[in-house]
Amino acid sequence: MSSSKSARASGPSSELRARYDELVREIQRHDHLYHALDQPEISDHNYDLLVEELLKIEAAHPDWVRADSPSQRVGSQPLEAFTKVAHRRPMLSLQNSYSVEDIDEFDARVRKQLGSDAPEVIEYFCEPKFDGLAMELIYEQGVLTRALTRGDGAVGEDVTANIRTIRSVPLRLPAEAPPLFEVRGEVILLKDDFRRLNEQQEADGEATFANPRNAAAGSIRQLDSRIAASRPLRMFIYAPGVIEGRSFASQAEFEKQCLAWGLPGVGVSDESTEGAGAFETRLQVNKLWADSLGPSSKFLQRLRLARTARGPAEARAYYEFIQSIRESLPFDIDGVVIKVNSWRTQDELGFVARSPRWATAAKFPPQQAETTLREIAVQVGRTGALTPVAILEPARVGGVTVSHATLHNQDEIDRKDLRVGDRVIIQRAGDVIPEVVRVANPDDQGRGPKFRLPTHCPSCGNSVERPEGEAVARCVNPLCPAIVKESIKHFVSRRAMNIEGLGDKLIEALVDEKLIARPSDLYFLKLEQVLNLERQGEKSAQKLIDAIDRSRDSDLARVIYALGIRFVGETTAKSLALAFGDHEEFLAATSEQLSAIPDVGEKVAQSLIQALQGDYVQNEVRRLQEGGVRLAKRKQATGLGRLKGVKFVITGTLPEPRDQIKALIESEGGLVQGSVSKKTDILLAGEEAGSKLAKAEELGIRVVDWAEFQSLLSERKA
Repeated sequence: MSSSKSARASGPSSELRARYDELVREIQRHDHLYHALDQPEISDHNYDLLVEELLKIEAAHPDWVRADSPSQRVGSQPLEAFTKVAHRRPMLSLQNSYSVEDIDEFDARVRKQLGSDAPEVIEYFCEPKFDGLAMELIYEQGVLTRALTRGDGAVGEDVTANIRTIRSVPLRLPAEAPPLFEVRGEVILLKDDFRRLNEQQEADGEATFANPRNAAAGSIRQLDSRIAASRPLRMFIYAPGVIEGRSFASQAEFEKQCLAWGLPGVGVSDESTEGAGAFETRLQVNKLWADSLGPSSKFLQRLRLARTARGPAEARAYYEFIQSIRESLPFDIDGVVIKVNSWRTQDELGFVARSPRWATAAKFPPQQAETTLREIAVQVGRTGALTPVAILEPARVGGVTVSHATLHNQDEIDRKDLRVGDRVIIQRAGDVIPEVVRVANPDDQGRGPKFRLPTHCPSCGNSVERPEGEAVARCVNPLCPAIVKESIKHFVSRRAMNIEGLGDKLIEALVDEKLIARPSDLYFLKLEQVLNLERQGEKSAQKLIDAIDRSRDSDLARVIYALGIRFVGETTAKSLALAFGDHEEFLAATSEQLSAIPDVGEKVAQSLIQALQGDYVQNEVRRLQEGGVRLAKRKQATGLGRLKGVKFVITGTLPEPRDQIKALIESEGGLVQGSVSKKTDILLAGEEAGSKLAKAEELGIRVVDWAEFQSLLSERKA
């Protein structure tokens, strides 16, 4: 009898488990049909019923939940932090060029490296260069087990929970996939998805994103994967990692196989079925499809944007054509990537430094547009600097509407001879920062008068001074409302006093209502005063008071930096805090004492003396003390002194937040500088290191990546 009961108990359970596995497979199939092929077989309602049934089974049997279950798409509980994981094969950066002529130079370098083995015509694989976040997917036995960011190339962050929420990324590959299959690609947002996301952010009262790349990167770096799940992220595959149990002859073969296995990509044109010009003709036709169908994975595969090119001339033609259709593409690109197609030849060419010899990124020049300069407004910053800002007739540049651009100073306006009413050429420097390049037609008749910065501050009416030899004019009234607001914004910032929840609008309201007139007033603010402001409930007001209270536990270095003295950055503030025992010694510092500090040059010493001899800094420091702010020098962190006296500069994207890296270096006796000079000992370079890396190499300064930095710490034992 007990045996019969057992059979009846195990029967339904076994059937339910079989039904669960069937649901996983069925939903995966529908996901692929919908997101990859754009060929749904069932309605959204029926799809939702399948998912609902799956979730009920998993709720009753949590131990059954599979790594490739569609339920993993919705996100999970927030993580405390991302785990660091080493790549089996380094994720390297590509060498960049900014001219189509550089493609010929790349071909010449490849030929030189191959020598007599170079074929008569080298076949290249060409594809768009996505402007997103680099990512590695790791499939083991066909199941997605891990997703890693590039990090420093050697070590990335495990963001698997977030990547699983991207519906176009398969959680399981077909049975014929290799036992270990690592693929690299880019996480992006399509232009229309980005626009809708920003509209939603604005409607929710949240900050909007500057561009799709920032939105994609910010979404993937969320510790709460439910946030990533709520955003329309996509990923496109373009490179292999480590692959075991399967070999490919070429880049084209690899990418076609990825598509066949359901991994998302832009598609590869089939040269065997296309004659000369067919690629261009099909693209022109498909540009019209984009308007009617909207962007989808199926559309992008049908577009087949990647292709092989025989020799540099065809590669140049590809570059020029993709540049010509750049605006009509549904995603942002900033160039094209050209790779030697043969994997055997790639292996022969190998690598140099942090880049492969067999690939190059041919980037596009900044996109430009013509518009009207409607007005030149003048903004006042925290140091009193008057900055002219161009108010423009809104114009689309690189997929972004631009209506403002900084004009820097009077000299810059004079050099470009910019006048209100001019038709001007604008661009986004580095495809990010809007700038006015030049007047479109400076010979036009009837142009407006030359622009001159005001002689009096537009905020407080006080006189404006422009010291001899300086390009910037300044308001010298420390109580100017504009200076006060900007000074407080700097004072509360994360690297200064780190008062959470005190945003720009709230600061402006506090100043406008005359509740505060200088940073130190924050420490005398009462709960009832905050409650009297618009849109301030008791809970949010109390959170602000609590955040201000927490910031009292600071140190002298943070306070000095928060004061906003000209030329005094974080590094200099820390040097000053180390040199003086407490705030009394700092306030009484002499020119000789300041000049003796290694990080303080003549210009910085002059600025400090001027600030210390004035009433503002003296009064602010004393009021901060009255408000309960800690002003003593914080004890040196207990490190081993392994980097004592070593001067570092940090550049590029690294696995740890820059603040933490700086703190680590300083705890070990090192010094972090803001810019590269002959006095720099080591440049710590992460991903996408720019001009600082070039200058370090020019000066012969030692350059280390993240892995070498870790080794350096291990080697330098006390």
